[in-house]
Formats: sequence, structure tokens, C-alpha cells
Amino acid sequence: MWKTVQNALKIKDIRNRLLFTFLMLIIIRLGSNLPIPGVNTEYFKNFFQSQAGTAVNFFNAMTGGSFEQMSVLALSITPYITAQIIMELMTIAIPKLEELQKEGEDGRKKMMEYTRYLTIVLSLVESIAMAVGFGNRGLLTHFGPKSVIVSVAAMTGGSAFLMWLGERITEKGVGNGISIVLLINIISSLPQDLASLWEKFIAVKDQAVAFSVLNAVIIAACILAMVVFVVLLCDAERHIPVQYSAKTQGRRMMGSQASVIPLKVNTAGVIPVIFASSLMSFPVVIAQFFKVDYSSVGGKILTMLNSSNWLNGDPLNVIGLIVYIALIILFAYFYTSITFNPLEVANNMKKSAGFIPGIRPGKPTSDYLTKILNYIIFLGATGLVIVAVIPVILTGRLGISRLSFTGNSLIIIVGVVLETLKMIESQMLVRNYKGFLSD
Repeated sequence: MWKTVQNALKIKDIRNRLLFTFLMLIIIRLGSNLPIPGVNTEYFKNFFQSQAGTAVNFFNAMTGGSFEQMSVLALSITPYITAQIIMELMTIAIPKLEELQKEGEDGRKKMMEYTRYLTIVLSLVESIAMAVGFGNRGLLTHFGPKSVIVSVAAMTGGSAFLMWLGERITEKGVGNGISIVLLINIISSLPQDLASLWEKFIAVKDQAVAFSVLNAVIIAACILAMVVFVVLLCDAERHIPVQYSAKTQGRRMMGSQASVIPLKVNTAGVIPVIFASSLMSFPVVIAQFFKVDYSSVGGKILTMLNSSNWLNGDPLNVIGLIVYIALIILFAYFYTSITFNPLEVANNMKKSAGFIPGIRPGKPTSDYLTKILNYIIFLGATGLVIVAVIPVILTGRLGISRLSFTGNSLIIIVGVVLETLKMIESQMLVRNYKGFLSD
């Protein structure tokens, strides 16, 4: 990794791209600390303390703490990510969008345009819901039409600005700009997370030095083990061998070629965890707008959905954890099914005179790919469950509320870093080819 970065810094074009990305990230962090006029920043700080360990804190980590501080970038890049997911789902449901997606570069640009419009709509809806829903409960110091309009304009404008910055990073920087923005937001929470661990387990008053050292070693070992596990989960692939028959080109007979179909173990990435967390936390967040009797049936269901209660000793609340695990597995299968179509792959292979050794082309190939894919998805979903449940266990048993470096966030960090390094290596490879051709 470090060798790749060192080699990249020696190339002027890539060095300029890295510098541009770095400057854009500085601007993002400055905007994350610029508060919205007329907002009581203490309101959400108290709110997050009451929601320790829930998916709301994961959302705050994705915004780099901007949501907790209610800065102009409070919504961060999350409306854009949600818009991308919705557009992918709509592509499956709406044939016209599916045709548009297959039109090449022009279709891709049109889809991006629709995604931008949807991002603005989602930003407006989310900012209005927060300004109106939380405004009269203490979020706005002077609740009224003027303060609501200012808050909505600031949050919507901040989200649109981040979307624009992300696209500029993709164009003039390194890696996927949206992913880079998400990465820097999560990493910015690491110092606070480590500080809270230090105060809770290491710098404890009247604790023996040996215990402090032991706790530090255990924490470091757990973090390292989680990072290694997530790297393996994000990078693991199953290669399906493919053989292409010999072809005649002009008067020449071209020999048969061998290739592979790479199937990622974690094809869906962190999307299933985000879907499951959002679905579980949505009723809990909505309940904040109303007075809820937690002794009633509805109140008990809300308590069961709150992840901070799953391991509090009440057997009924464990049902919430079981539902959470089931949703992760369900969404892993669902999301992979809409992003990888075995029948389409089998048909394309058949048109290209390709086949899997020992498997007949056509439907037998499709059935074989489906069988392998289901097995791989189960392995990936199991890995996601392990990574997602560990923070819940730590929060429930050890009382840790800040865990940005584990679980969902860690999958994003590792995935984006690996993706960015691969992009840098590909740019270096292209430059070497250009240098060879110019000679």
C-alpha cells in the first residue's frame, strides 16, 4: 500500500490529483464545523447520548459528526447515496430506465442527471422533516417560518455542494469522489472514538498499570483482527473458469482462450447492513416526534427495535437482534440478485462462444452460476452479520457508544481504501503504457 502511494507521488499528474483531493477534503472538514444560524447545537448532542449504540449514531459517523453539530453539511452525502440506491431499484422496476442504462455513456449521463435531481428532492424532504419535526422541540432557538427556511436552505445547499465536490474529486482527483467524501467523514470520528476507549478502559482512575496495559493490548488486537477480517471479506472472490472456443478472423484461426468470472464474496458491500439498520431505526426515530407509552404493545415493539436494548437481559428484546440478522441476510440476497443476473451472463457467454468446462451452455450454465452465487452470498452475508453484530455486543455489554472503526463503518473504510488504491495503480499502469507507446 505505502509503496503504491510512494510510486504515485513520483508521477506529476497523479501527484496533482492527490493534492486536489486533499484540498477538497480540507474544504469538506471546514464546512462540517460551520453551524447553521439559529440552531441549538446542544439539542442533538443530548439526543445522540440518549440514542447511544443505535443506527442513528452510524448515520452521524457517515456525516463526520456534522449531523450532531448541525452544521451546513449536516445531511452530508447520504441523500446522494440513497438516491443512487433508489435509482438502481427503479432500473429493475421501470423498463425505460433499464434501456437507458444500456445506452452506454449517454445513458449513464442521463441516469446521473436523474440521480442529482432525486438527491435534491431527498435533501429537501429530510431537511424539512428535521427542521419542522425537531424545530419546535428545541432544535431551533426561535422556531418560526424564517428559521425553518434558513435551516432547510442550509442543509439542502450543503448536501448539493457535497455532491458537486464529490463529482469534481472523481473528475480531477483520485478514486470515486462520493466514496472519498464518505471515507473522510468516518475517519474524522476516529480520534473521538479512540479517546473514549482510552478513558473507559485504559486511563481509569486507581486502576493498576498492568490492567491498563492488558486492556490496551486487547483493544489493539481486536481492532487488528476486525480490520484483517473485513479486508478478507471485501477482497475475497470466487473465480469461475470460462473457456472460449477458437474463432476464425479473416484467414487466420485464433486459438481458444481461457478467462474467469470473478464473483465477489461480499457483492452487496455494506448496503444490506445500511438497509437493515435504517429499517430498524426508522420507527424509533419517528417515535421521537410523539409521546410514546413504552408500557403499551407499540412501546414494547419500539424498545425491541432499538439496538441498545437487544442485550439488556430481556429475552423479548433479543427478537429485535434476530430480526436484524434476518434482514441483513435477506437484503444481501435481494441486492445481489438485482446487480448480478446469472441468466444474462450465461446468454452473453453463449453468444461469445464461451462455456464453463463441464457445464453445457444456456440454462445449465445459468443454474450452475445461480447455485454458486447463492453459496457465495450466504458466506458474504454471514461475514456481514459478524461485523455488524460485534458493535451491538460491545455496546450492550461494555457500554461503548462510539464505534466508528468497527462494524458498518469499517467495511466502508476498507472497501474505499482498496478501491482507491486499485484506481491509482490502474492510472500508473496506463501512464506506463503511454510512455511505452511514445517511445
